Amino acid sequence: MTKRQRLHVILVNFRTPELTIRSVVSIRDRGIATPENITVVENCSGDDSMRLMQAAMPDIEIKASLVNGGFGAGVNFGAAGIDADYLLVLNPDTYFEMDSVTPVLDHMDAMPDIGIAGLDLINPDGSRQYGARRFYSVLDIATRRFGRLRPLMKDRINRHLMLDETDRGEPFNAEWVMGTGFIIRRDLFNRLGGMEENYFLYMEDVDLCARTWMSGHRVVYFPGLPLVHDHQRQSAASPLSFAGRAHIRSLLLFARRFHLPLFRSPGIANIIRSGRKKRWSAEPPTNVFTTTPVDL
Repeated sequence: MTKRQRLHVILVNFRTPELTIRSVVSIRDRGIATPENITVVENCSGDDSMRLMQAAMPDIEIKASLVNGGFGAGVNFGAAGIDADYLLVLNPDTYFEMDSVTPVLDHMDAMPDIGIAGLDLINPDGSRQYGARRFYSVLDIATRRFGRLRPLMKDRINRHLMLDETDRGEPFNAEWVMGTGFIIRRDLFNRLGGMEENYFLYMEDVDLCARTWMSGHRVVYFPGLPLVHDHQRQSAASPLSFAGRAHIRSLLLFARRFHLPLFRSPGIANIIRSGRKKRWSAEPPTNVFTTTPVDL
C-alpha cells in the first residue's frame, strides 16, 4: 500500500508559466515538497504555457483542464485523486525564500481543530501584505474600491486587514485568509466539497473560510512564516473592467449565500448563523469567536 503523503501542493496556472516555474523551483529548493507531491493545473491558457512548463519541469505532474472554470474549479481539478493529509494551495505569482510550511504543518498536527492555515504574505521587499482579513460589510467594500474614502477610513481599513493582530507576531484566529497561499486539511476539503466553483474569480477563499468555521474548525494565520507574493491587485480595478465586474459578481453571490451587512463587519458568529439560515445545517463551533493570539 502506498504511504499517504503528508502534503501535496497545487498551483493553478493561467498564462503565467514563468511565474509558475519559479514557484515550483522555490518549493523544491526549500525542501517543502518533492516533485511527486506537486501538481500544476494548466487552466486552459490558450498559449505556450503547457509546452514551457513541461520543458522546464519534466518530472512535475501537469494536469491540463479542457475548460477554464476559474480558480476554484482549477484547484478542485488539481486535488482530484490526491491522497494527502494536507493540501497547500498557491497562486503562481508566489515563491518561498525559506521552508515556512513545515512549522505550520507541525502546528496543525498538534491542533486538529485548525482547518485552514494562512501563511504570512509579504512583498518581494519584505513588507507585509496582511493576508488575514475580517468578513466584509458593504462599507468595507466601498472603502476598498473607492480611493477617496480611504484617507477617511484608515482605522476601519486597518481593522479589516487585522493589522494589530498580525503585527503582534503570534498565530491568531482570522476570519478568513487570502487564497494566495493557504494550507487546508485534505479530509476537511473533501467534506466541504472543495472550493465553490460558482465563483469564477474572487471570494472563493472567503467562502471556503466561512464554511470552514461552520464545520467547527478554525482558520488561523501564522505571522512570521512568510510566502512572497508579487501582488497585482486586479480586483480593485475599474468596475467596468473584467476583474472589477468579476469581483462584483462574486460579492453578490457571497451575499446570497451568507451575510453582507451595510456598515458593521458581520464577524464569525453572524456569518455562521446566516450561512445556516440560508443554506447550511452545520452547528456553529463554540468558543472560537476571538481574534486574540491563540495558544499553540
